Amino acid sequence: MDSSKTVSRRKADVPAIRSRASDKNQFFQEVKVSAQLDLRRVLGLLEDPLTTNLKERHLFVLRKTLKRSQNGFLLKELADVARILNICAAKVKDHPEYGLILCEALQICRLPFLKEKTSDELNYAQDVIEFLSHMGCLMRVSDAEVRHEIVECVKSFYSCVAPTQLLDGLRPTSPGYRLQLLEHSDLAQTLFLSMSALENQPAIKLQLLQTLQILSRSSDLNCALILEARGAEAICLHMNEPDPSGCILSRSSEILWNLLERGSREQVTRQLCSMECVVSLKEAFFQQLMNCSLPRDLQLRNDLLVVTTLIAESPNSLLIDSLFAKQLMAFVTFPELRKPKSVASSFKLSYNSEDLEMKKLLLNLLVLMSKDVAAVQLYKEEQVMLALLTLIKPPPAPLQRRPGSRHWSRFQQEELQLQALAAFSSIAPLMLDEYMCCQGNACLLLLLDWCTGKDASSGEGHSFHGTGGSGSTKAQMRYCVRTLRSVTSAGEESVNQDLCDQGIISQLLGILMQMEEGSDEDDVVTLEMKSDIQLILSALCETEMHRKELFGSEGVEMAIHFLRKGSDKFYSGLGHNKLILSTVDCVWSCIVGCYTTEDYFLAKQGVFLLLDLLSSSPRCVHGVVLATLLELCDNPSALSHILSWTDEGGRSAPRLLLQLWKEEEEELGVRRDTHGVIADPQKPILSSYQEEDSQLLFADNMLSAAVLEISENLRSKIYSIFARLGFQDLPGLSKPDHVTLSIVRRYLDFKVCEVWEEISREVRLDGMRPISPDEEALSTICRISEDAAKKVIAEQKRLLEQQEKEDASEEEHMYKEMKSHWNQQELEAKSWDRYISKSLNYETLKKHTESSRSKSELADAALHTEERFTEQVTSDTQEPVGVKLTVARASLKTGAQDQVQATAQDPEYFSTASVKGS
Repeated sequence: MDSSKTVSRRKADVPAIRSRASDKNQFFQEVKVSAQLDLRRVLGLLEDPLTTNLKERHLFVLRKTLKRSQNGFLLKELADVARILNICAAKVKDHPEYGLILCEALQICRLPFLKEKTSDELNYAQDVIEFLSHMGCLMRVSDAEVRHEIVECVKSFYSCVAPTQLLDGLRPTSPGYRLQLLEHSDLAQTLFLSMSALENQPAIKLQLLQTLQILSRSSDLNCALILEARGAEAICLHMNEPDPSGCILSRSSEILWNLLERGSREQVTRQLCSMECVVSLKEAFFQQLMNCSLPRDLQLRNDLLVVTTLIAESPNSLLIDSLFAKQLMAFVTFPELRKPKSVASSFKLSYNSEDLEMKKLLLNLLVLMSKDVAAVQLYKEEQVMLALLTLIKPPPAPLQRRPGSRHWSRFQQEELQLQALAAFSSIAPLMLDEYMCCQGNACLLLLLDWCTGKDASSGEGHSFHGTGGSGSTKAQMRYCVRTLRSVTSAGEESVNQDLCDQGIISQLLGILMQMEEGSDEDDVVTLEMKSDIQLILSALCETEMHRKELFGSEGVEMAIHFLRKGSDKFYSGLGHNKLILSTVDCVWSCIVGCYTTEDYFLAKQGVFLLLDLLSSSPRCVHGVVLATLLELCDNPSALSHILSWTDEGGRSAPRLLLQLWKEEEEELGVRRDTHGVIADPQKPILSSYQEEDSQLLFADNMLSAAVLEISENLRSKIYSIFARLGFQDLPGLSKPDHVTLSIVRRYLDFKVCEVWEEISREVRLDGMRPISPDEEALSTICRISEDAAKKVIAEQKRLLEQQEKEDASEEEHMYKEMKSHWNQQELEAKSWDRYISKSLNYETLKKHTESSRSKSELADAALHTEERFTEQVTSDTQEPVGVKLTVARASLKTGAQDQVQATAQDPEYFSTASVKGS
């Protein structure tokens, strides 16, 4: 019995254990339900007018509630928690004890929110956004501890804090969930706006700045919210406040950097362009410039200078009005120019990397400010041109430096030289008087000489300016040539004449050909320099005959060399397209117009090369090539070159020009039929673009559309070339080409009538009526144009009919040849059939064999008779004394022999004459 009792007890224990497990799960469910009911009861307790003043009870219930949620708030509870926190915040002013509740709740908010189901993150996303927004509103509580907890709570969002222990069925939200929803809340903007309430709490303000720095660094949306509240302006205005810690300026600078990088740069610049912000920025910069020496402080100084540079890009910057620019100019020219009374006289350079960066930023600032005329005047007063020319001079040899003196290293000096050259190319054209006074031409030519010399430095300190020129002076040469191009393109005659007097033409030609010989494959930098050199030569020689003579045969050889390269690499992306255009421009400006260079160019087959380029180049090059050919047509020798040219396919120059004409009219949408005949006599050359603009009114100072159209397409140039070549006896033209040529011949007449038609249309659009004689004249002109177009149409149709007749005649001749060929093949087939029939039919073959034998016997008998006759004649004849007789044996053939020989020959299959005879 004892054993049975024991067994029964064990059986009874099993369901008891299961009952406890189910009770535990049920307990957790009850806890969750009761928790939600508790929050509603807490809200009822706090909001009920009967219990609103029961502070002790409130505090007890709130502490109990927070203790229950010490591992984190549930997502579905956040709406109720936000209401509770707002009620507590309202009571803090009268009852500071509620501040402790807020601090405890904010400490719990550092933990990830909890979810029961995966879908909770999506279902309660809006509640999380509103909760985070309410959290920022808690900064209205003046209690320092509450504000500290808010700031620390937001900072904790960017670190991983895991809850210690969770109930079954609860999981923390993903790490990025809260940060993603934070961007959609207005927490960043609310925190920024609360800075104005922290004047008496500098420690909290510093922490808030650090939090704003984190928020602005991590999200573009946060930056947009801060900028919406004019955050850049406020940060800049408060960066110079008293700060024992020395961190406000650095953190303010970091926030401005983040706003520039992740926010709208235009919006930031617009907010910083006020006079107050510029003055605040100036004070902060010079405070760092004159009083700091640590690398961290020097970097902060450079960051402030970058912000200043961004302000300088705005056309509304007040750098000059605030005297900030004038003070900066003293440091731009330091240490190249040492002025005793300057602001920079007490400044000491360390010649470290931070000072080098500052110097480069100041040089870059010159370029950005040069758009303002007042800034250029300031450059003149501060002798900026002289300082730049000092920087771009070739570096002195190591032995020339004074021992013991502090200076830039060789690499640093190269970087400054390139940065100064980059700034110089933009500023020099704006200050040509100062440029000439400081002998800028001589300085640049000396630098160019140094770049091509053998004693040049290795070029290892180029930074980003040295692209494509590492280990050489290519970068210096690139910027030097670019500066010369910008100076010569300004068109100042005194500057260009001074360059020519110093021999720049021959120097550049030598450098160009030296570069061409020394490089197997061109890179971007090399091609850019070649193009710039050609543009410099074009600018110098365009209007001066003597300079074209100086260009001479050496320059012609250079142009011929580059023309021979053709346009195969036009779309390579390296710059060959610019080089082709600059080469043609060089021919136009430096060769055309001078008979000696023109004749040498023609002797070197330059016209052929231009026509080759015209036939192979894309459409964008055709304009300059045609213009150059048109200018060359003034030389009588050039016309024969044009007429004698043919391309690889045998196409002549007139035919090429007419093909370009057709392509141009197709591009313009001129009305033509399928054969190229004028489709509308009233609009023989009118383009579709002109028809679209026909109803528009033009200002009095604007050219008409008909006149502007001449310079915008190729038709006028092609017509002018044909006017030089003539319209008769042109080589290599077909009848369709003559159809197009008939339009080209009357182009000028059509264009004149088109201009008059446009005048008449504008008069009508203006609501005016010309007097009767003028109206009659206008109608007569229009009628003359239409009659001329009809005559051209008739001529075109005549040419097409003639072409059709010629085509029909050629077709008929071709058919006759084909018929004769087929007849020949039929006769050969019949002959072969006869031969085969003789070979296959036994009776026919037998008769043919017997007749052949009889014929051969007759032939042998005749041959013996001939031999006997010959022997008898020889024996009967007596030879006279002194006379030697020789009897010639003649071949006497009988008819039978002839027939035998004919039979012995090849059959009739091999003799078409016998067949034809039959």
